[in-house]
Amino acid sequence: MDKASSLLPSVKDILLDQSTEPPLSCPFWDQLQSGTYLCRRCGLALFRGDMQFVTSCGWPSFDVACDKSVGYRPDPDGLRTEIVCQGCDSHLGHVFNGEGYTATNQRYCVNGLSLDFVTDTRVLKTEEAVVAGGCFWGVESYLGRVPGVLKTQVGYTGGAAIDPTYKQVCSGLTGHAEALRIVFDADRCDYNTVLRSFFEIHDPTQMNQQGPDRGDQYRSAVFYYDDYQQTVVSELIMLLKQQGYAVVTQVLPVTTFWPAEDYHQQYYQKNGQVSYCHTPVQRFDKK
Repeated sequence: MDKASSLLPSVKDILLDQSTEPPLSCPFWDQLQSGTYLCRRCGLALFRGDMQFVTSCGWPSFDVACDKSVGYRPDPDGLRTEIVCQGCDSHLGHVFNGEGYTATNQRYCVNGLSLDFVTDTRVLKTEEAVVAGGCFWGVESYLGRVPGVLKTQVGYTGGAAIDPTYKQVCSGLTGHAEALRIVFDADRCDYNTVLRSFFEIHDPTQMNQQGPDRGDQYRSAVFYYDDYQQTVVSELIMLLKQQGYAVVTQVLPVTTFWPAEDYHQQYYQKNGQVSYCHTPVQRFDKK
């Protein structure tokens, strides 16, 4: 899966155009946590948390990479060795040898924006879904429980404004939907499972609203990455229509996904609340 079409401009600059982020600008640079760092573009597992160490350079540093995950080539400057993702050939950073930081005597110096982090320590490859179905707090609360889902992130997509704020999106003038980015383990879950859950935790027959929340930003929509995802969602909508549901869910190609403000992330989990506008209903495989 190539997620380039949903990436922030700053992330594209690094992955596609070999740019470099400012030192100390990414929270990953001094993070020491159990988990896995993934390629932000294709979802391949690149580094494990126990491979990371902290230096004064200001970028995430690792002494070992996951097996067959990183490629090497001479940097255009003729001095350094560039490292790229083996899954999608995206630029990650550089590798340095002989510095003596760890027993491997090598340091993978990686741009934090080229990475995604999940707390799972075994995942090898992930895939992604982007959906919208009312207030993103509730969608995240339910879809984050699907077995195999490793990460959820609320944000805004489907509109024209650059880097919109919550206040701007709520005005209804930006064209964005409150959306959810879902990262799942490709060996433990699949897109069909995620989408079935999505259609059962919100009402896909409600136009521009979900429960008491009303407005274009609360519309039901699925943003697909490729032909496979478009086919899956179209087939599921057809099944629902055959059962009599007047589905109004939009099916659109992904556009830039702008992460929402920090206080929106994992909102119900952080505040000990439950969703007020989403009611799970079994719509598939009825007996």
